Amino acid sequence: MNSTFVEEAESFLEQHPDIREFDLLLPDMNAVSRGKRIQRGKLISIYKKGIFFPASVFAMDVTGETMEETGLGFKSGDQDIPCYPIPGTLKAVPWRKERGQLLLRMLEPDGSPYYGNPREVLQSVCKKLSEFGWHAMIAVEIEFYLVDPKRKPGQPPLPVLSRLTGERESEGQLYSLSSLDTHELFLKDISEAANSQNIPADTALAELAPGQFEVNLHHVPDAVLACDHAVLLKRIIRSIAQNHQVEAIFMPKPYPDQPGNGMHIHLSLLDKKGYNIFQGSDTFGSTELRHAVEGIRSVMAESMLICAPHANSYHRFQSGSYAPVNMSWGYNNRTVSIRIPANSGPDMRIEHRLAGADANPYLLVSALLAGLNHGLITKIEPPAPVEGNAYLQADTKLPLTWEKAKSHFDQAKILPEYFGKEFCQLFSNLKLGEQTRFMSTIVPHEYDWYLKTV
Repeated sequence: MNSTFVEEAESFLEQHPDIREFDLLLPDMNAVSRGKRIQRGKLISIYKKGIFFPASVFAMDVTGETMEETGLGFKSGDQDIPCYPIPGTLKAVPWRKERGQLLLRMLEPDGSPYYGNPREVLQSVCKKLSEFGWHAMIAVEIEFYLVDPKRKPGQPPLPVLSRLTGERESEGQLYSLSSLDTHELFLKDISEAANSQNIPADTALAELAPGQFEVNLHHVPDAVLACDHAVLLKRIIRSIAQNHQVEAIFMPKPYPDQPGNGMHIHLSLLDKKGYNIFQGSDTFGSTELRHAVEGIRSVMAESMLICAPHANSYHRFQSGSYAPVNMSWGYNNRTVSIRIPANSGPDMRIEHRLAGADANPYLLVSALLAGLNHGLITKIEPPAPVEGNAYLQADTKLPLTWEKAKSHFDQAKILPEYFGKEFCQLFSNLKLGEQTRFMSTIVPHEYDWYLKTV
């Protein structure tokens, strides 16, 4: 390990004498941060020698159970693999003054990246883009609900009590400033925590439903860094919510009659000179923009399992819900899956609106960049952009069930070229285990429907 790398830890410890412990974070296949907590005295050793984590971290379903279908559990002996700090990610934790945090990456014994780590998949896709002289400009928007942490098992969450009125919010208003005022201290703490960790959270807004908010991250010219920001922002939001005696949830569809939580990705592509190749002579953008749109459309069906990775994800796709339900695209149109915002010149970009807030940002951006690159290579024109209500468009190509999405992923032609066949098999096996486990549970609704009727 080079001395400059270790100096990062030594300098941090000198500047933060009050920090006594560190959370070591390794985001798993669902972007859930798995980890260990170490004492201050062990940090330098981690920088010099690394620390072991089981490879089965990348075989866990969203509840933390190892899916034996992946082969990373008992079949492999649940082997440990060395992990090392990611430079520049050592930060103080503002909501726990005595604690710091550090992102890790898993490496094979020969020093190569571990194949099952979604972050490394994105690194690999970005490398393919760089071979053409391109790099992506990425911004992530994340929606979530604030709810009362007290609830009975199996029951839907309740909106939080207003600190101003003492009552539960019964309806929401998009862009409501009064909702922002009600939760001003909470949002202020998020902003300050993000700023202290150099995470560019620059806008918060109230969404359509009561207690629903969106936090936007400023764009950065580094796709991996943008996704690091997204993963760490969710950690900040959850932790700050807990400090305010409320709970932040990113479940894609917590209420059947309210809008779901989405994860929107804004992306453009810069050449070696920093020129946005999507900009054209007018508000319709360049030929490359249209080719990129068609490329993203070409992987939309096979990447649906990434955009909507869980059973609940598919409840979000409802007509008129502001969650798209087809492979549509258009200019300045929020009913489509691929939106070109009302911009021109250097700000010309694509907004991908299909994914839920439960998506793994590393895999989501990997899929988008893979499609984008494919489109720029094949140079195929997309169909005409949709004007008006895209929910009226007939489209049977997009899989809108969990099982169909996995089938499309298993038959993918483009993504394995970018993700690697070994990773795709691992992800598929993980989802097979998760689906099997989920479907083995008999839910109360089944008793209501079938116990006395069939």
